[in-house]
Amino acid sequence: MYLAYDYPLLSVFWSMLWFFLWIMWFILLFRIVGDIFRDDALSGWAKAGWLVFVIVLPFLGILVYVIARGKNMGRREIAQARDQQRDFDEYIRQTAKGGEDRPSSVDELAKLSEIRARGDITDEEFRRAKDLVLSGAGPSRPAGAADSTPGG
Repeated sequence: MYLAYDYPLLSVFWSMLWFFLWIMWFILLFRIVGDIFRDDALSGWAKAGWLVFVIVLPFLGILVYVIARGKNMGRREIAQARDQQRDFDEYIRQTAKGGEDRPSSVDELAKLSEIRARGDITDEEFRRAKDLVLSGAGPSRPAGAADSTPGG
C-alpha cells in the first residue's frame, strides 16, 4: 500500500487534468456529430465528409469543424429547441381542445335530464339514452337525437 508515495500530488493533478480534457473532448465530439446530422443546409455527401473527417482524424477534425462551423452550432441548437417547444405546445393545445369537441358524459346526462324535465322524451327513452352515455358505446350525439332510435 505504498501507492500514495509512488504517485505524488503533482502527478495526481496532471492525471486529473488529462482525464478532464479527455471527457471534454468526448462531449465536444458528440455535440459535433449531433450538429452534423442536425444541419439541414448540409447535403448528404457533406455530412458524410465531415463525419469521416471527425472520426478518422479526431483532434484535427474537431478543431477544424469548430473553427469552420462553430459559430452557427449554437444557433442550430436554439432553433431545434424552439421547434421542439413549438411542437410540444401545439400538441398540448390539440390535446386540450380535443376535450372541447366532444361533450363529457356529465354534460350529456345534464342535457338528457333537462329534456326529460321538459317532457320531450319519456322515462324509458331517458333510461336507454343514459345507459348509452354511461357505457360509452354510442357516439356523442346532440341532446335532441336521443329519441331517434328505431321503433321508439
